Amino acid sequence: MRDAVRGSRHDYTSGSIRRAIFLLAVPMVLEMVMESLFAVSDVFWVGKLGPDAVATVGLTESMMIVVYTLAVGLSIAVTATVARRIGEKNPDAAARAAVQGIVIAAIASGALAALGAVFAPDLLATMGASPSVLATGTRFTRMMLGGSSTAFLLFIINGAFRGAGDAAVSMRVLWLSNAINIVLGPILIFGVGPFPAMGVTGAALATTIGRGTGVLFALSRLARGSGHLAVARKHVALDPPLMARMVRMSGNGTFQVLVGSMSWIGLVRIMAGFGSISMAGYTIAIRVILFALLPAWGLGNAAATMVGQALGAKNTARAEDAVWTAARLNVAFLGAMGLLFIVFARVIVSAFTKDSGVADVATYGLRAVAAGFPFFAFGMVLTQAFNGSGDTWTPTKINLGVFWVFEIPFAWAVATHTSFGYRGVFLAVLAAYTLLAAVSTILFKQGKWKLKHV
Repeated sequence: MRDAVRGSRHDYTSGSIRRAIFLLAVPMVLEMVMESLFAVSDVFWVGKLGPDAVATVGLTESMMIVVYTLAVGLSIAVTATVARRIGEKNPDAAARAAVQGIVIAAIASGALAALGAVFAPDLLATMGASPSVLATGTRFTRMMLGGSSTAFLLFIINGAFRGAGDAAVSMRVLWLSNAINIVLGPILIFGVGPFPAMGVTGAALATTIGRGTGVLFALSRLARGSGHLAVARKHVALDPPLMARMVRMSGNGTFQVLVGSMSWIGLVRIMAGFGSISMAGYTIAIRVILFALLPAWGLGNAAATMVGQALGAKNTARAEDAVWTAARLNVAFLGAMGLLFIVFARVIVSAFTKDSGVADVATYGLRAVAAGFPFFAFGMVLTQAFNGSGDTWTPTKINLGVFWVFEIPFAWAVATHTSFGYRGVFLAVLAAYTLLAAVSTILFKQGKWKLKHV
């Protein structure tokens, strides 16, 4: 645990696979927990400003999803490429790959930020903002969209660190960024000491300052050579062929993320047809579920790094062993979490609502989805492993088939054409998790990912 948090140098292409996964997963999990704490803190303070402020944040965040999706897609490509070069024991090539990713991110995010800053009020109006929200929230939206380059760059630089096996550095970057944000948020929102009260705009400024500081700190780590990745002056040169390959890979990664995230919107649309009580229960259940899944993503990211580096070292057997090991650990962890949720669902839900109708929906949903946790844990590690190998198209096809071709139609059919009603939506998630594990296992065992060149 000490070595994992401190980020001690480690060769992930040899030695104990369990130790390697632990060293990678711990800082990745802690990084995600901090991100979640920031999100809760931000909503807590803004919520004290009234419904217009909350609506502004909600509408702006829905627009920021475009930025996040593009950033995650590119970070998948950067992580896979850097991991492969590190596995080949070629740190110079890894550094050059990180530079290309940062350049692509700077160009893409700069264009998005400029457009967002200029057209912020028009975008808010298009999203359905009321006149009062437009009056109080335009500056917030302009600052968030105009400063979105900081978020984009954080995704990419941290993706490079993860690919290199420097997950602890990535963790420190986000901890610093979010700590600044959490501290500055209430100070700038309400005006503490010499700072003027800026209202909801203060939340945007705190976020931009925190993320900007995180980017500068991350760049300094790259320049100083923290861990396995170091960028020197000789690495700062454009490589158009490599940039083109990364853009192509990121295109699949972006589509993959969109497919996964948009499927939840489809489920919300079905659930909304059963009224506000069902919708409120669904919202509570999903919030609790998503928070519990954070550690699972840490193990999935660890598997992706292990696969990339092992393939770079021409050790396909180690890559495969790492994935099965990470999958078993993830099943054990999420299986235990699922059991706790099933047993204590009513107690957990009672902390969020006192309405008996809402509690009934949330309790059923929590138990139904938690029953599928082991299947999701297994399938998620395998899909992340595909990404780690540079094969971003296979998990995209899996997401399309499992979540769009199967889950959404199944949810609609069961929820609207049987006596299950709203329960059909939760049962569809359980069924989709089971199918995800089965399909991912079949495709992973075919072994085509071992032949992917990055």
